[in-house]
Amino acid sequence: MKNQYIRPLVRSDLERVAYLVDENEMFPSDMLDDMTAGHFGGDQSQRWLVFDDGQVDAVCYYTPEGLAEGVWNLLMIAVDPNRHGNGLGSQLMRFVESQLADEGSRLLLVDTSGKEEFKRTRTFYDMLDYEREARIRDYWSEGDDKVTFRKVLR
Repeated sequence: MKNQYIRPLVRSDLERVAYLVDENEMFPSDMLDDMTAGHFGGDQSQRWLVFDDGQVDAVCYYTPEGLAEGVWNLLMIAVDPNRHGNGLGSQLMRFVESQLADEGSRLLLVDTSGKEEFKRTRTFYDMLDYEREARIRDYWSEGDDKVTFRKVLR
């Protein structure tokens, strides 16, 4: 699957990606340098993609699961709140799914929060036909469950 707006992350994107991470309240954006070190060091398993149609307005990060055959985990996806609902996240997800399927991967996993504030996020994965596979109570913190979604890629 090709998409003219999706490309690998480059260093000059990091300031904008920090903005996206901060605006979506994902994690402290000062963690990005460490998180992207493998990607910029040439580690092909550390995959960062951006959606750039003139400005980087979405980013995702995914890696293989260490001890599982053909299983990847999407660790982050963030879209500029001003563009939520415009399909950028869906395009990124479809691109990732297609790329991994073409490589022979079997499953893509996604973890998110069970908190009410993440209802829109869970609905997003439901809309993309991900299955709700597991819920681990009090995982992220007391009262904040981890909800794991899965999608079969082949």
